[in-house]
Amino acid sequence: MDAMRLILEKRKQGMKFAGIPSFCTANDLVIEACLKQARRFDDYVLVEATANQVNQFGGYTGMQPADYRDFVYGIADNIGFPREKIILGGDHLGPLTWQNEPEKEAMDKAVELVKLFVLAGFKKIHLDTSMRVADDPVDCPLSDETIARRGAVLYEACEDAYQEMLVKNPGEARPAYIIGSEVPIPGGAQEAEDSISITEPADVEKTLAVYREEFEKRGLRDAFDNIIGIVVQPGVEFGDADIFHYNRVNAARLTTAMQKYNNIVMEGHSTDYQSPEELKEMVEDGIAILKVGPALTFSLREGLFALSIMEKQLVPDEKQANFIEIMEEVMLKNPSNWQKHYHGTEEQLANKRKYSFSDRCRYYFAQPEMKAAIGKLFQNMDEVDIPLSMLRQYMPVQYVKVRDGHLPRNARELVEDCVVNLIEDYNYATKLNYMTGSAFCY
Repeated sequence: MDAMRLILEKRKQGMKFAGIPSFCTANDLVIEACLKQARRFDDYVLVEATANQVNQFGGYTGMQPADYRDFVYGIADNIGFPREKIILGGDHLGPLTWQNEPEKEAMDKAVELVKLFVLAGFKKIHLDTSMRVADDPVDCPLSDETIARRGAVLYEACEDAYQEMLVKNPGEARPAYIIGSEVPIPGGAQEAEDSISITEPADVEKTLAVYREEFEKRGLRDAFDNIIGIVVQPGVEFGDADIFHYNRVNAARLTTAMQKYNNIVMEGHSTDYQSPEELKEMVEDGIAILKVGPALTFSLREGLFALSIMEKQLVPDEKQANFIEIMEEVMLKNPSNWQKHYHGTEEQLANKRKYSFSDRCRYYFAQPEMKAAIGKLFQNMDEVDIPLSMLRQYMPVQYVKVRDGHLPRNARELVEDCVVNLIEDYNYATKLNYMTGSAFCY
């Protein structure tokens, strides 16, 4: 049994802790941190790419699905992590990036997209057709029937691709599918709201019912044997500086209503920045798949900033990598990935480019100037002896691990451990008797 379906079996047996974090990222340092942490505990790792990151035209990463697979596998091979422990996921697969095109053109591209993900070996497929395309009416919500009809088309395309794979490899595992979508769009809210609308149980019922109808129409009678999850909004979200925390009392109507479905779990998006206890409560309440994205690169940036601040005190001016300044220059030179999302005065915009929870700077980490600055920063800091007292000041959690001999005083390891510290929260939420790795400076 594959790892995703095993979660369902465990929960059927009353194991409410059974869940899995979904690490949605295309950053090499973040992926390496996720794999290293999983290697310590012989865990499976679910790593996802969204349709705007990775698609047949390259997305903003320049990668097609097979490229992303090879990218992740290359990182795994470099650190000795077994490929068979990696679950590749495709997130928001549908007409997301072609919303300005008519349905036929947008859906034709979406069909090609999902096929490429399946053929590349992705085993968790989120089918998302909740967004309008160019010829949809703009004066009313997109109907459940339209969403389900398009979703069924994509499901059938995925299954056709899977049958192609079976010809070459009769033992090929079947993908597990997720349906539904959260509001707002992937990556966090653009602006703070007064409250978040929790998914109504009736809306879940309607989604499942219309999908069943559309599957029946296409002769896909066993489709729900392969659909293991549905995306819901349990009341968690974040914006530039705001976090909406999980409240299990407020979500109780939804989570209680979902208890009657033992072959499907809820998937929560935008779980970034929730506390370990809140994440654990979500899993206990049936939100067994916890998707996290911007918080991963936010943690990475925290580590890089801390290292850069120490560099300014330990490395001569003419040799410094100036990572913080170069990041600002790169973002200003190409504002398309943050300009529509950040609002305010010039001073406020400058702060958001660095510190927003939405973390739009993640779109720039693969830029050559940024990669060069990170490489130089690592080299510079490996050539100096970082005083433990300074490490305690700027990287207190990593200081404790270095002090106690659990972490080398190596620049790359120190930065990646900032990501590991976040991963610990998700391990605590999805594993029985797992203790968080929080360190205390005593």
